[in-house]
Amino acid sequence: MSAPTTCARCDNPASGNFCATCGATLAPGICAGCGAELGPGARFCHRCGIVAPGAAPAPGMTPTPRSSSTPWIVAAVLIVASVGAVAWAATNRDDPKTPSMANPGNAATTGTAPAGPAPDISSMSPRERFDRLHDRVISAAERSDTNTVIQFWDMAAESYNMLPAADRDTDARYHMAALHLLVGRFPSALALADSILTASPGNLTAYYIRGMAADFEGNTAALRVAQQDFRSHYAAEINKPQPEYTHHRPMLDAYLTSIGDAP
Repeated sequence: MSAPTTCARCDNPASGNFCATCGATLAPGICAGCGAELGPGARFCHRCGIVAPGAAPAPGMTPTPRSSSTPWIVAAVLIVASVGAVAWAATNRDDPKTPSMANPGNAATTGTAPAGPAPDISSMSPRERFDRLHDRVISAAERSDTNTVIQFWDMAAESYNMLPAADRDTDARYHMAALHLLVGRFPSALALADSILTASPGNLTAYYIRGMAADFEGNTAALRVAQQDFRSHYAAEINKPQPEYTHHRPMLDAYLTSIGDAP
């Protein structure tokens, strides 16, 4: 029998393979969609967004979208936005300084310490640095670890701003748009969606971002337009050899299924 531990999701004492309180898995897993390693208690893959094996929703932790057609993936992207604290901290913190990008491990921490050591990004390329920080923030968000999100969100945004123009492709723009959605910065997310469509007309990730923002803002007209645009471009777009489609195919397929046929 495994030694007692603390559940990463609900913080209750737990042992065995699953938490008896919330049902979260207590062992690391492997994503069935992309093969990424998942942390204990993960409900979604931080890389491709599909539901983790044995995942069970934690009571009170998943935001309720306005539309019944919104897919499960929105919980992974916007789980912290419902709390409100992250959005507030991102715009109202007393010390707006961005931690040094050379050594994020030295960034100050308040409250609960982030899960696991900070990634050493000092020797990475600008794109690798942004991808690593994006993954860390999204992974923390799906655990509802607001302290880690607050600590690393600015660093992820700053790393995006430091990307060379050649690295700021549609996949990177989608990732930054997802980070803006995470803290409720819908205009910034929508601006990036517009830039994706300028660079790649018909790009599905842009319509996905538009749909998520519209759903959580309660803009039913914009939601219908975004969903119809997604449907009408899906067949022509999804098999293009673009990194955002390769990395996020399970999420995009699930979104198409969830919104169904046009009304």
